[in-house]
Amino acid sequence: MPESSGQATGAVLAFDFGEKRIGVATGEWQVRQAHALTTIHGEANAPRFAAIATLIQEWQPRSLVVGRPLSLDGDEHAMTARCERFANQLRGRFGLSVDYADERLSSVAAQESLRSAGHNSRKAGKHLDAVAAQLILQDYFDSGASP
Repeated sequence: MPESSGQATGAVLAFDFGEKRIGVATGEWQVRQAHALTTIHGEANAPRFAAIATLIQEWQPRSLVVGRPLSLDGDEHAMTARCERFANQLRGRFGLSVDYADERLSSVAAQESLRSAGHNSRKAGKHLDAVAAQLILQDYFDSGASP
């Protein structure tokens, strides 16, 4: 993608990986603003990666970001390895660079954000994973990451 005035451009897709759902957010390098996009439901890999392929075709991202869960003290756990495997699958299938972002407490922050926006817990549940992906991507942008 071309860059103007030394600023990076192009879309980014971010993922909040879960065993039953994957939250997806999008953002643009130039403005560094993340937006909740959708939630992919289901546990089977084929439909999940088909949905991701559709999103990649539509958004044409320059890069991808995967939330990397760690315990509060920074240690890895079982879900960390699953997220890393998911990131490796994204790299292999789509040939895009994939970076990690710390996702500690992203779901808690997403719940609070939805609650403060007036969503009850039932309504908020539909959007929780996508909002968590949005927060992961926004934190990634705010950390000064570059493509």
